[in-house]
Amino acid sequence: MRALLHRHVLSGDRPGHPAVTALLILLLLALLVVPFAVPGTKSMAAASRIAILAVLAGSYDIALGYTGIVSLAHAMFFAIGAYAVAIPLAGGWVGWGAIGLGMAAGAVLAAAIAAAITLLSLRVQTIFFSMITLAVASFAQVLATQLRGLTGGEDGLSFSLPAALSPSFHLLPGRVLGVRVDGRLLTYYLILLAALLLFLLMLRIVNSPFGRVLLAIRENAFRAEALGFRVIVYRTLASALAAAIAALAGGLMAVLLRYNGPDATLSFSVMVDILLMVVIGGMGTLYGPALGAAVIVLAEYYLQPALQGLADALVGIPVLPALFNPDRWLLWLGLLFVGFVYFLPAGIVGSLRRRRG
Repeated sequence: MRALLHRHVLSGDRPGHPAVTALLILLLLALLVVPFAVPGTKSMAAASRIAILAVLAGSYDIALGYTGIVSLAHAMFFAIGAYAVAIPLAGGWVGWGAIGLGMAAGAVLAAAIAAAITLLSLRVQTIFFSMITLAVASFAQVLATQLRGLTGGEDGLSFSLPAALSPSFHLLPGRVLGVRVDGRLLTYYLILLAALLLFLLMLRIVNSPFGRVLLAIRENAFRAEALGFRVIVYRTLASALAAAIAALAGGLMAVLLRYNGPDATLSFSVMVDILLMVVIGGMGTLYGPALGAAVIVLAEYYLQPALQGLADALVGIPVLPALFNPDRWLLWLGLLFVGFVYFLPAGIVGSLRRRRG
């Protein structure tokens, strides 16, 4: 059974360390049971974001960690997928066809744009390519805010989902383990299933012969070219695949939020979060970005309440309550990131694998 799991489900890619395996199993089990173990809107929202952002960070890891492409436009592809779903739904086409067609169109459009950017500018040096992608992402953000008739401008687009995904829909008349099986719960498990399938697809990609060529290009592009591999072609395909998967993750985010706007998917803070997830988890591991997504999302949702509780417990002690004031949560998040980089320079998964090796 274990051999079947690693060979077929995980595409032969073992986590590489017992602690990594335990963390991944714990994360998956937590995502599966959180609606019943910790019922509530906040916990389900956090779990949904972890699932979606694990796919988004993993797609960026295909470009950065496996191929060595330093792009700062990945959030743009995420937003393209979200807008591709939001636009038809906000226009009045409420149905599964709108969601499916929107996701497919967003993935194709994102892949085409990523391929065009790569073919036009990847021959330049790394830092200049990054600046080009940043300029393209900034231009996309301007377009999203100016084309109000299409994107809703800075206000974004709100929309309705099919009836089966609405909170008023009840699949069963009673409760299951104290939780109503309604549209909100169905939406959560639909997103979780889609995210899991996309993650397994990415594992299949990076552990295929195509993925091995990407690793060879990352390590030494000149040697890979000398061996007969068309480096530009492989990098273009890797960029297109990463962009398409990011767009699919964006479509899932639009379904989760029932809204999309520049601040939700296209802001530079989204790109920073993606980078943090990949660096904290470990580049070139795919498992690492999933764990990094869990760390970042849990910090964003629960670090402030934790600091508030700590500050209340330290009332009467000089300086400490002010130090742990919840308004300073970004400071503590920054310190958490510095700690990860200092003590785990290769990320959670990368550092644990090195220690075992």
